[in-house]
Amino acid sequence: MPLDHPDDPVLEPRSMTDAPQFTSAFLRTMQARGYIHQITHPTELDEAATKGPITAYIGFDATAASLHVGHLIQIMMLRRLQQSGHKPIVLMGGGTTKVGDPTDKDGQRPLLTHEQIQGNISTIRGTFEKFLTFGDGPTDAIMVDNDEWLSKFGYVEFLRNYGVHFTVNRMLAFDSVKARLDREQPMTFLEFNYMLMQSVDFLELERKFGCVLQMGGSDQWGNIVNGVELIRRVDQKPSFGLTTPLLSTASGQKMGKTVGGAVWLNADMRSPYDYWQFWRNTEDADVARFMKLFTDIPLDEVERYAAMQGAEINEAKKVLANAATTLLHGAEAAATAEAAARAAFEEGALSADLPTHEVPAAELEAGIVLAALAADAGLAGSRGEARRLAQGGGLRVNDKAEADANRTITSADLEGGVVKLAAGKKKIVLVKPV
Repeated sequence: MPLDHPDDPVLEPRSMTDAPQFTSAFLRTMQARGYIHQITHPTELDEAATKGPITAYIGFDATAASLHVGHLIQIMMLRRLQQSGHKPIVLMGGGTTKVGDPTDKDGQRPLLTHEQIQGNISTIRGTFEKFLTFGDGPTDAIMVDNDEWLSKFGYVEFLRNYGVHFTVNRMLAFDSVKARLDREQPMTFLEFNYMLMQSVDFLELERKFGCVLQMGGSDQWGNIVNGVELIRRVDQKPSFGLTTPLLSTASGQKMGKTVGGAVWLNADMRSPYDYWQFWRNTEDADVARFMKLFTDIPLDEVERYAAMQGAEINEAKKVLANAATTLLHGAEAAATAEAAARAAFEEGALSADLPTHEVPAAELEAGIVLAALAADAGLAGSRGEARRLAQGGGLRVNDKAEADANRTITSADLEGGVVKLAAGKKKIVLVKPV
């Protein structure tokens, strides 16, 4: 039977605006910390999570060598699951990455080779090991690659076994597809198959590991519901879906986007200092919310920080930065980053732990326009933005305000072997000739 049966209650998202009082530790925690946006069969899932360990998964495509802060809420959901006594599955999309998730995209993702995808998976695994305990125990996390089954299906076999359960009418109605077509952006048949592949992932994990729950962002609701329905129709077994709100800052900016680009989780792609600074620069209105979502700070402490106002909120931001950085990079890296920031911003000192931007010595000798240097170093999004920053008194060279962003920075500006550039009160980069 195709998956658009009108009597199936799972088709309507269950909003948590009028959420029930859960009994399971897992859903109580998820609700209290603000992770739940939509959920299928909430009462049934709550009962299952109360009776004993359940197994749940989230999928991650390997499109880059590192995940970024936009993925962190999903990683933390798996952490909350394990902390509540349940088993997390990290599903790496070795197969689905070959297709590319069309959700919220106007064009097809660049197609990666099998070798590139596997290389990305190998570097990403280390991030999950910071947040989850892997092993063979009943609640230990495992990592699985969906290429293990997706690449083994014959095309006709896949269509006969699974294509029969989906209608094109229904697939065209999903927001991820409809929005793309409404913008008159083409969607390849390859991408159109993505939601079928994701549904089959859930079915395979249910059969191999007894997985009953798929979690993800709210933009994945349609894909998740497809998998829930497929299991309930084909195997007649309980299955559930849970989504988080799509996260943005209080000012409406997409979470994890900065002037310097994506906030990568791998230390070799974004330093612990820069990661610490990202959280230190959190908007005032977001501090308590981000503490709930991205740290293990107890909720009663979060409420105390939420009540802080004025200058006190800056101390709360440091607590957030230390807690978030400790989870990813360790307590020592967090302490080092805080000390470097204190030395740079409060004491005016230089530190080897400050971010650096290397330039060829010959170029610095000849001279580099400040606006271009500030943009290249990530202090501004463009040369124009750097000029506006300078005009407003927010651009400094060696701790002195510089109003002329068109002036040339040369080796004569070196102090202690570097040129110290700062944007506002929170961003510093040391320009170093090499």
